[in-house]
Amino acid sequence: MEVILVLAAIIAFFALVGLATGVRVVQQFEQGIVFRFGRIQMDAVRGAGLTAIVPIADRLQKVNMQTVAMGVPSQDGITMDNVSVKVDAVVYFRVVDPVKAIVNVQNYVYAVSQVAQTSLRSVIGRSEMQDLLAERDKINGELREIMDGMTEGPWGVRIERVEIKDVSLPESMKRSMARQAEAERERRARIITADGEYQASKRLAAAAHELSKDPASLQLRLLQTVTEVAAEKNSTLVMPLPVEMLRFFDKLSEHVPDTPATREEREEDVTPPALEEAISEPGDQIVAEVAGDPVKSPPRP
Repeated sequence: MEVILVLAAIIAFFALVGLATGVRVVQQFEQGIVFRFGRIQMDAVRGAGLTAIVPIADRLQKVNMQTVAMGVPSQDGITMDNVSVKVDAVVYFRVVDPVKAIVNVQNYVYAVSQVAQTSLRSVIGRSEMQDLLAERDKINGELREIMDGMTEGPWGVRIERVEIKDVSLPESMKRSMARQAEAERERRARIITADGEYQASKRLAAAAHELSKDPASLQLRLLQTVTEVAAEKNSTLVMPLPVEMLRFFDKLSEHVPDTPATREEREEDVTPPALEEAISEPGDQIVAEVAGDPVKSPPRP
């Protein structure tokens, strides 16, 4: 009787050990791959929950199906326009085929890291510096396509997203870009100032045209300007002649009668200086023509 009890206890112990080794728990974010004597079974992929395997014969390997965010170390490269840059990125990927991820590659995380580094260097060499700074969405999409084509088919790893985090430039290039940006801002400021002066000149011309129609408006504008200048106590104000007085003298000169006396006053017999010197020298016969009349010097005595 005692022997039977001992045998029963031994059998129960081995049953518990077999139950403990033959039952596994797969988490919700995992999938299990069953190997029987090193070979994958037809129903190799086990979902979340309790799963039974044959003790000693089967081995269950779990694969994490969550999205993994992996940083890519900074990569030195030379862009297409011969600028040395240092670029780092982050890659988001997840396993979509656990069998391929376990069987076809030894360590898929390390493999994805190496693919990301080489692809990043390749993209840097084919891009210009301005694209790395301003067209990051385009570079990110190109990186994702390159990496996904290398990992999803053979390894069962899908690249969901690639983001460039930082682009480090040499100090000389940073100074050059700063000078370029300053020159661009100065150019825009000059254009805006010139445009404002052009519009102001057109407005002033239109205002002057309207004021010229009425002399009283010009006088009022003059008085307004005098008032503004007089507000400065340290200024010396010099009043010009009124515009009306100048116009009065102008009109007065236009109405002067044209008499013979005034015509004689306006007509002056002006002899050229060279002719006067020639005439003053005795003995020379000089004929000069002034206003169509020949002038002869007196004969030498």
